[in-house]
Amino acid sequence: MSVLVYTESESGKFKKAAFEVASYAKEVANMLGTTVTAVSINADNSNELGDYGVDKVLEIKNDKLSAFNAKAYADSIKQAAEKEDAKVVVISSSADSKFLASILAVYLTAGYASNVVALPESTSPFAVKRTAFTNKAFSITEISTDIKVIGLSNNAFGLREVSGSATAESFEPSLSEDDFAVEVVSVDKATDKVSIADAEVVVSGGRGLKGPENWSMIEDLAEVLGAATACSKPVSDMGWRPHSEHVGQTGKPVASNLYIAVGISGAIQHLAGINSSKVKVVINNDPEAPFFKAADYGIVGDAFEVVPQLIEKLKEFKANNA
Repeated sequence: MSVLVYTESESGKFKKAAFEVASYAKEVANMLGTTVTAVSINADNSNELGDYGVDKVLEIKNDKLSAFNAKAYADSIKQAAEKEDAKVVVISSSADSKFLASILAVYLTAGYASNVVALPESTSPFAVKRTAFTNKAFSITEISTDIKVIGLSNNAFGLREVSGSATAESFEPSLSEDDFAVEVVSVDKATDKVSIADAEVVVSGGRGLKGPENWSMIEDLAEVLGAATACSKPVSDMGWRPHSEHVGQTGKPVASNLYIAVGISGAIQHLAGINSSKVKVVINNDPEAPFFKAADYGIVGDAFEVVPQLIEKLKEFKANNA
């Protein structure tokens, strides 16, 4: 028996979330007195996972799985779990993992706990801490099924390197045509940018920027911080930025370590979508903006004056601490 972890990758490279779920799975395995087995799909350099506590990697190499397919991926992970007699399966909270989670839980007759933010409170009974009410509260959830599927919130646990190595084993799940009933025709990706899902820092802009011609200010701040860029719903609705950058309850959820909101008033839907971020900073010239009540730090001022000064100070700091 082992703890199974699904380690996501893209273009052959493991995502940061893969190392985070591996780190989490290692600690859970220690609590249960067992080992960690990872399942990877068309990924290279499986030995990297050994640095985060993985003992064995089941490597799936299949051209039909080159594009994400929830049913086929869930079936593959299910067969890996059965092979390893895994009672705990750990996945991330990426859009893809959330998509396949319910299918995987049905395949395994397992209980699924999403938005988990900490190690199990106990293993008998098996209880985990999760966010609830759009991240406004926490709940302790007991999973009573024989097999448990845990969806770890992004950036909730962090990366924990250990000294170890992972053995690689080829694994070929038996997939049927039904697994490929949905076909991916094309995939459009943003290039040369940090993705919102993987970013530890996100810089987001709102209507306070007054127009798309001023967006370079957001990009400049993001560049110096190594951050992803995002926007509020009105900004994407007006066509200033693509909908792929819209964050909030009706857009992409954000769970970054640092979230900087520039010129965003803080509608309740926006705050619900970014509430999992650990540190929230707002820059707005309206001291009554709702965002100030949710923020950890706030600057009341004109973004067109504050942000350029912030960029220069950050550049100076980086230059002096290189």
